[in-house]
Amino acid sequence: MALYQAPSFEALERLSRSRDADLARRELVQPDRIRGRGAQTNRSGRFEPHQRDSFDDGWGSVEPLPLFETVEHIERAKTIITTNDSPDIGFERSINAYRGCEHGCSYCFARPTHAYLGHSAGVDFERDIYVKANAVEALRAELSAKSYRPKPIAMGTNTDPYQPAERTHKLTRGILEVMLETRHPVMITTKSALIVRDLDILTELAKLGLVKVAISVTSMDHKLSRKMEPRASSPARRLEAIRLLSEAGIPTAIFASPMIPAINDMELERILDAGKAQGAISASMILLRLPGEVRDVFREWLLRHFPDRVRHVLSLVRDTRGGKDYDARWGTRMTGEGPYATLLRQRFEKARERYGLDAKLPPLRIDLFESPKVDSPQLSLF
Repeated sequence: MALYQAPSFEALERLSRSRDADLARRELVQPDRIRGRGAQTNRSGRFEPHQRDSFDDGWGSVEPLPLFETVEHIERAKTIITTNDSPDIGFERSINAYRGCEHGCSYCFARPTHAYLGHSAGVDFERDIYVKANAVEALRAELSAKSYRPKPIAMGTNTDPYQPAERTHKLTRGILEVMLETRHPVMITTKSALIVRDLDILTELAKLGLVKVAISVTSMDHKLSRKMEPRASSPARRLEAIRLLSEAGIPTAIFASPMIPAINDMELERILDAGKAQGAISASMILLRLPGEVRDVFREWLLRHFPDRVRHVLSLVRDTRGGKDYDARWGTRMTGEGPYATLLRQRFEKARERYGLDAKLPPLRIDLFESPKVDSPQLSLF
């Protein structure tokens, strides 16, 4: 472990445009150590007093540097339902049973949250996965409160509810079982085909008008998808999931998100066409967002996979954000501004109308809610 000063990304961009691009890449983690990861570095979180990273200093290593293997941290959540009042988000309540996400999307806007846990927004976000083991228990407790009033709860808003850890822990399935038991409305966003495992529960929820699903598809190119989302389901499997969900009567939308200038934006119409062919009834799109450390993680990803496009991609991004890497203003952070953003939005609207994806997913019912039964140590008086 060695202490060093990381190079500025302005310097990395200059190097990427010169004959010394190979020198810039040496600052990134060796590819063999991060196989299946999206981030290319693992610098300390922004709240840490020092910046540390493991690298070969040229003196030779006694043994090879270890791989970044996934580590699960079991924790108990005090509460499980999160609320927000953002005017440009279509939900007020959400549940995230996991913190961190092994899918490894370099552009994931949730990466900065890992700094609050003392981790890096880079590789740590993908390998240090926090599992809220009592998620189902906590949900029951919150739904059973006498003051609770039902509103649709969104899942997949921060980290994917069907990421690889779900295969083992099945927290998302447990939460859906509670939703069905209590007749509570739920919305799910995912880029994992694992969702079809829960078709039995989702079908019953759909019959009651209590569920709608959005599947995110960022590219139809298998190779590009593997670079963008190393451990997410392939595009073909996501499209198959849309088909299976639709055939089961579950209202399903396709999300072409995020659209990245000069990387996958040329596939917008193709993605919507494929989603419609598999049964999607609605579509949505979000422009690339680079808040906080996401900007650095994404730049490093570009430097490794598309070194010849670094300058062009980042220039287009800034054109949509008023000359900045990111604009956090409500109402524009999802769509951007300027000529490029306007053209992309026009393309999306025309394609959505052409393929019949301009309908909205049906509203969810809240009048069927039944408070769950919770075992209590308190003895009854009667």
